[in-house]
Amino acid sequence: MAVADGIRCLLMRGGTSKGAYFLADDLPADAATRADLLLRIMGSPDPRQIDGLGGAHPLTSKVAVVSTSTVAGIDIDYLFLQVGVDAASVSDSQTCGNLLAGIGPFAVERGLVAPGDAQTTVRIRMVNTGDVATARFATPGGRVDYDGETAIDGVPGTAAPIELEIGGGAKPLLPTGNVADVIEGHTVTLIDNGMPVVLLRAEEFGVSGDEAPAGLEDRADLCTAVERIRVLAGPLMALGDVADTTVPKMILLSAPTRGGAISTRAFIPARVHPAIGVLMAASVAAGIRIPGAVGFDIAVPSATGPDDIEHPSGAFPSHVTVRNDGSRWHATSLSVRTARPIFDGVVFPRPRL
Repeated sequence: MAVADGIRCLLMRGGTSKGAYFLADDLPADAATRADLLLRIMGSPDPRQIDGLGGAHPLTSKVAVVSTSTVAGIDIDYLFLQVGVDAASVSDSQTCGNLLAGIGPFAVERGLVAPGDAQTTVRIRMVNTGDVATARFATPGGRVDYDGETAIDGVPGTAAPIELEIGGGAKPLLPTGNVADVIEGHTVTLIDNGMPVVLLRAEEFGVSGDEAPAGLEDRADLCTAVERIRVLAGPLMALGDVADTTVPKMILLSAPTRGGAISTRAFIPARVHPAIGVLMAASVAAGIRIPGAVGFDIAVPSATGPDDIEHPSGAFPSHVTVRNDGSRWHATSLSVRTARPIFDGVVFPRPRL
């Protein structure tokens, strides 16, 4: 692979994130070799990522690796890689529901999926977790239409809606089998509706729920306490040693103040999300509908429409249905995101780290 000639790449905004989308065949098959290349493409490790595509924040230092799936009933395989900003790390320990919004359109753009005349449906396997998503989006005349009137908080302007349906997987919604557990003296709910998260009561940590992300990040005592719980929660959620990973996400919950279902501040984990991820919101929305779970007693879930999950820059509408089959809880989720291509071409990695 002659990387000096450039590697084909589509830079896209997916939801409230931005990432570099690649065909799997355009990257090395060996994980270590691929990681080295992606660090050089994104400009890591460097807090500014000045010599690469990265945007100096975890939400803009993401990669999607896409290929045709060999699994029956699935169109596309999507591997998400989180590239460290100021650390030389490339992690596949989680998936990303925001970049997921761009996977269907990318598959059409690259010819992996034939578009419909009006709408295209793409079945996507999220390789990191094994979950399956169904994406539906407009393709009038056989081309992806990115223009529309759908607005999502955290993104300026409007764009065409992309409907994402996730659910029905085999893994348990509540990894420990418990609606609530106790870690470090705090009652927590460990839940995974597409993204493993730990639900916490904000008031127990001296958080009112209206703080700006930077203000929470500056509180060393808070960050230390949240991280200690996160590390202990990892093995309980069958995630193993999570000290050097980005899951589970830590969500501080408080009563809604802007007409939504619940208010959130999400540690991802070292930074506080300026909004909330698609799958994080889906896990929160599922949790607040389960009696006895953290947040259930203060939540105001919608009786008819999606639950608006309040976050620092607005609210995320997440439509989640939960049910109990007598032995355990299950959930399916539906959300609407938008995505947009920013540039398509070849990217030139720096020669060496």
